[in-house]
Amino acid sequence: MTGMIVVSEYDPLWSERFEELRQRLASHVADVAMSIEHVGSTAVPGCAAKPIIDLDIVVSEEAVMPELIPRLTRQGYRHEGDLGIRGREAFQAPPAAPQQHLYGVVAGSKPHLDHVLLRDYLRQQPDEVQRYSALKMALAQRFRADGEGRAAYSAAKSALVEELLAKSYSRSGRRRIVT
Repeated sequence: MTGMIVVSEYDPLWSERFEELRQRLASHVADVAMSIEHVGSTAVPGCAAKPIIDLDIVVSEEAVMPELIPRLTRQGYRHEGDLGIRGREAFQAPPAAPQQHLYGVVAGSKPHLDHVLLRDYLRQQPDEVQRYSALKMALAQRFRADGEGRAAYSAAKSALVEELLAKSYSRSGRRRIVT
């Protein structure tokens, strides 16, 4: 890739894309998953985002993960391990599938709570959504869509993400899990 990172204004079709993906996945994991959650910026109305749907398949306990992984690999997903985030299993979508980031998480774990509490907080805080969107749009103009550029983009927005996560935990009344 040699272009710039793409961050788009909010698209109401993102929720429809999530629902389509959720339905496709549910038929393969319904008996082991507690839920399939739409997370990330595409799950927040009004939030600018990379047009890639983030999904969490939530399982009840770590012991269920060894059952989830082969079910997804049989559907063409490639298991990528935790990608440096303990308590989360990442999967790369099959080549013909819509763009997505798919994760397996344990209910109540740090990765799960980080995703849903931040999403829920932003859904209730339009001023924070506007602030976060403006930063992402500005950063997308600075960094290329290669490995180095994506890492720099993530690092450049990490201070604001950490601030928003702290606020989301505080607002929820939950104690933030540190790993």
